[in-house]
Amino acid sequence: MNESNIDRCVDLSNAKIRTPVGDCYIWLSGLGLSICLLMVFYILGLIIYEGSKAFWIKDIVQITLKDDANTQIGKSKIIGGEIVVKQQKNTGILNGGKDKNIAELEWQLFVGNKDHYGFSFFYIDAVDIALISKPRKLIKIEREEYGSLIAYPEKIILDQDSEIFYGAENFDEQFAAVVNDVKDRRKEIKNLEKVKIGAINREIETLQSKKRSIDDPILIERIDQQLTLMQEAYEKLAETAFRLREKQNLHALQCRLITGENITIPFGTIIGFHFPNQMSLPDKLAGFVRNIWTFVITAPREANTEGGIFPSIFGTFIMTLVMTLTVTPFGVITAIYLHEYAKKGIWVRLVRIGVNNLAGVPSIVFGVFGLGFFVYFLGGTIDQLFFSESLPTPTFGTGGILWASLTLALMTVPIVIVATEEGLSAVPRGLREAGLACGASKWQCLYRVILPASAPGILTGVILAMARGAGEVAPLMLVGVVKLAPSLPVDGIYPFFHLDQKFMHLGFHIYDLGFQSPDSEAAKPMVFATTLFLILLVIVLNLTAIIVREKLRRKYSMSTL
Repeated sequence: MNESNIDRCVDLSNAKIRTPVGDCYIWLSGLGLSICLLMVFYILGLIIYEGSKAFWIKDIVQITLKDDANTQIGKSKIIGGEIVVKQQKNTGILNGGKDKNIAELEWQLFVGNKDHYGFSFFYIDAVDIALISKPRKLIKIEREEYGSLIAYPEKIILDQDSEIFYGAENFDEQFAAVVNDVKDRRKEIKNLEKVKIGAINREIETLQSKKRSIDDPILIERIDQQLTLMQEAYEKLAETAFRLREKQNLHALQCRLITGENITIPFGTIIGFHFPNQMSLPDKLAGFVRNIWTFVITAPREANTEGGIFPSIFGTFIMTLVMTLTVTPFGVITAIYLHEYAKKGIWVRLVRIGVNNLAGVPSIVFGVFGLGFFVYFLGGTIDQLFFSESLPTPTFGTGGILWASLTLALMTVPIVIVATEEGLSAVPRGLREAGLACGASKWQCLYRVILPASAPGILTGVILAMARGAGEVAPLMLVGVVKLAPSLPVDGIYPFFHLDQKFMHLGFHIYDLGFQSPDSEAAKPMVFATTLFLILLVIVLNLTAIIVREKLRRKYSMSTL
């Protein structure tokens, strides 16, 4: 090797290796993506963990306090309930002119029995605890009112001469049998009041409205006869329901609270029960699944802090479905006109600017517009033209699921327009020219070639619109959502789709639980549980649209090459 080659090798060995400038930005982008994913997983994990507390069956502890303890319920030094959290309590004391924080451990207990104690949660200092036990006899009873009852069961009072004490061989069997009978009668009462009596009430209201709108004495007499028959049927059903309600209170359960008071509750108020301290891990897992299912299929009660969320799930699904069926054709037709037919010029540019700006308008503004235009103007006009006999009671001139869906459709239509235009622009020019060269008209080419090829882009806009519309709350508060809806907007009663009715929504349910609940502590797990089901509902709706989009994309991928 000659001297020049040796010098060149020395220079190369001493040269610094330079990293391409773009690599650092790639790493920064990856870091930002990782942080975002960690935040998403953390939020989902927090929601799942906190929400699961609403369904898990916890053991009940009985706590004996020290004689010098300042915390007690009434005059009792024995309290009990479910341990909610153990946390540090900071108290400031004066020490040499300076504040000093002393951390003390305190326990939060769910003691239940709100009708007797006046509260459901109680705090005790850990230093005041003398003894902790888990008696197997303790029972937790879910009631229709006043939340859960935690007590020692003493005896079942079947009638004045028949009593079954706790510990008897047939106590558990008889207790479960009476509770099941109460559940069956409760379903029968609900069927009578909600379905049969409800149908008669609606028919009576229709006949009365019809009677007010006519002047013919013969027709009025016939309507009076029909009203008399309806009233007789109503009274028979009401009498049957009254007798069933009387049977609900024939049997009672005598209990002793942990604090020592003896109480008697009728079985008609009991929804369910379990002995937490007697349950094994498989029993608690089965109860956990059962509680989730009950939460999904039942209606709320006790100011939405108890019960389930089925009306909210159903209302959110129906509203999102109606919104999607409304926004898709209007958004797609508008995008087709702007991209395929409108002449390029100042007006088209102004329309596109308006569409883009419309996407940034706060949602509450759309709610105010929906209230003024859809509810007061359009709904009021419909009432005057078609439901004048019901006035001044409005039919469509008040908030309802139809107006809520149209308001959200108006709010999300810019998303569909922009996404559809992007999908139309992505169709290769060669497909258009090939269709026209084969003798197809512009509409035939658009209908048979361009729209199928751009369907994935259109569905992308629909997915984004569904995701945003399903989670909106502010506009719905003005155009139809309520805290508690007595009936569903879709049922088996003609005309089956009652789009004029108010409805419940998961987003508003979360707001109501978190900020309007009279018992915020009891509602905290319900907030996370409801949030989880809202996320799951949005995911299910989006996955359905994504699956359809992928099928269309695979179907027309070869035609776009």
